[in-house]
This record gives sequence, structure tokens and C-alpha cells, in this order.
Amino acid sequence: MQLRSFLVIIGLVFLMACSNMLEKEQEVQEGNKVAPKKEAVEQQLEEPPEKEPTVAEIDIAAIGDLLIHSRVYDDAETEDGYNFMPMLEEVKPFLEKPTITIANQETMIGGAEMGLSTYPQFNSPYELADAIQEIGVDLVTIANNHTLDRGEEAVQNAINYYEEIGMEYTGGFKNEEDQDTIRVIETEENIDVAFLSYTYGTNGIPIPEGKDYLVNLIDRDKIKQDVEKAEEVADLTVVSYHFGNEYERLPSEEQKDLAQFSANLGVEVVIGHHPHVLQPIEWLQSENGEETLVVYSLGNFLSGQDAFFRRIGGMFQFSVEKTVEGSEETIRVHSPAFLPTFVDINITDQGMRDFEVLPLKDAPADVLPEADRHYEEIKTHMSQWEDNINWIE
Repeated sequence: MQLRSFLVIIGLVFLMACSNMLEKEQEVQEGNKVAPKKEAVEQQLEEPPEKEPTVAEIDIAAIGDLLIHSRVYDDAETEDGYNFMPMLEEVKPFLEKPTITIANQETMIGGAEMGLSTYPQFNSPYELADAIQEIGVDLVTIANNHTLDRGEEAVQNAINYYEEIGMEYTGGFKNEEDQDTIRVIETEENIDVAFLSYTYGTNGIPIPEGKDYLVNLIDRDKIKQDVEKAEEVADLTVVSYHFGNEYERLPSEEQKDLAQFSANLGVEVVIGHHPHVLQPIEWLQSENGEETLVVYSLGNFLSGQDAFFRRIGGMFQFSVEKTVEGSEETIRVHSPAFLPTFVDINITDQGMRDFEVLPLKDAPADVLPEADRHYEEIKTHMSQWEDNINWIE
């Protein structure tokens, strides 16, 4: 009896020991599930290597007024229509080089079918658009004091032709939906640029009722709204203004004020037209400390005006750098540059002919005596508020 009791006690002890061993083994296994090895923890905590920043860059150029008087389109007339290319060949290498080139089309290209006309109410041939496209122009601004010279028909004709040849336009539109669409040029470098255009007025010609879309007037509330929309869909915004006083070589206080207003909105570049003469380049600082590049007037690029300073225009150029680092993107406008140009005209008793746009520095002595001196004077004039300008040669 004592032996049996002893065996029972030994059996119970053995069972209890086995049970404890199983519980400990289960705890270890469960512990392994929540406590991985040190090496595994370190691998999980390691951050992926940072990517190197990517940097892309483009160049943007702008030319001044295309103001096509009858003496200009008469000189371009051929048996088959009009050919403006001989007037522009010498500057083509400069205009086709930038990533984007824009021009101020001051006279509407309503086409010869509706009758060409000169000052004070202009209408120009379609072939002018073909020529400027061939030399590198990608977009035209058409908000100016001559937009409504020949009424809605000329504006609609011009827009239809621009769309036919694939030329971008802004500042005048075919309807409200067209006006509400911000013009953005997308580049292969993944830098998207928005272009806006406005004018001080239309020489007293009223805008047809209910058709405000035909031309953008300078209205600060509208400009603010458009800039805000542009900033949402593009990397930077370029605004062209038709403003200032004709033939004055320095900007008015009104021009300066509107340029500063634009800078405060966050506009990166402001380009001016209308004075028909060159006005200087400068950087403005916005209220939040950012910089805006401004050229107050690009003068005439091609016109029938024969006064000396009205024959001098130019190509304004600048670079845009986009840096992408992770989720951060930054845009920097830099390196303003300028190519002064001169409209050569053969003036005879029979009138003016043989119009040709030349780089000012290359104007021959029989065309422009003392061209070197004039070139240096223009350089001094354009850089009087900004020393750091690259001169394109």
C-alpha cells in the first residue's frame, strides 16, 4: 500500500514537470513572434537612401510689337499673297533657339479677304502668323489698344487662323470658355509656363455687349483671379501688359505700380508693350521677399514707324530652373539677357521699302552710321536699373 502511494506521488510530480516545460516552450514560441532578432529590427528601421535632386532648365524669349502698317505689308506682297520671311531671316537664329518664344501681335491678322488696313484701324494678312511661327514664335499676345480696330470679325478670324496653324494665343478669345482657359505651354523639361495678357484700353472702341472675352482689359480683380488660377496649373506665370505712354523711354508711375502689384501676386515675369520704344529691365521684390523680373517695354520689333528709337526693339530672354527634391519643387528665374534689334528701311522718294529686322550690333555703316555707339547706348539704357544682363551676340 505504501509502495502504491509512493508511485502515485512520483507520477503526479512527473506530470506537473512536463506541464511546466510545455508552458515555458509555448511562452518562448509566442515571445519569438513579437520579439524578432536584433538584426531584423535594424533592417526594418533603416530608411531608404535619399534620391539626388533633379534640376531642369529652359529659356524663354519675348519680342515686342508687330505693328504692320500698309507700307510693311505692301513690301511683303507677292503674286501669291504675302511673304514676310525676307524681313525676318536675319533674326531667325536667335528666336528659334529658346525653348519658348512669344511675340506681341499688335495688329490683328483678320486676313486679306476682309480688306487689309493701316493706321489708325489696322488689319494684317494671315501670312504674318506663318512667318513668325517659322522663325520660332510659339505664342502671341493679342490684348492691346488695336485689338478691336476692325471689330469682332477680325479677332475671330485671327483666332481661327492661329488654331489652324497650331499657334497659341492669349489676351483675346473666341468665347467665355476660351477666356477661362489659362494658356499653359508644357515643355519636355517638365516646366509648365502660364501666359496672361491685358491692355489698358481699345482706343475708345467699345467692347460689344456681353463679349468681354474678346479682349482682356487691365482689371486688378480679374488679374488676381487669373494669376491664382495660373499658379495652380503651371510652375510659373508670365504676364504681358499693354501699358505706359507712347514714345517715352522710361516707365510711368502707373507702369511701375502695376508691375509691383503683379510681383506681390507672385507673378515671376512681367513684360511690357505699347510705348513703341525700349524701356529698362529690373528686378522687383514682392511683399514676401520673392523676386520678379520686369522689362517695361520691348519697343517695336517690326513696324512702319521710321523715327530712330521706334526702329529699335529687341529680344528679351531669361532662364527658368526647376529643382525637384523629394516632394519639394522650387522655381528660379535667372540670367536676364537681351538682343537689341534695328529695323532697316530703304527710304526713297517713292516711299519706304525693303524692311528688314537686324541685330543692332550687326547693322552695316551704310544702314546705320555709328552703329557701335548706338549699340552701347542701348545697352546702357536697358541696364540702368539692373547691371547683370547678358548681351546676346
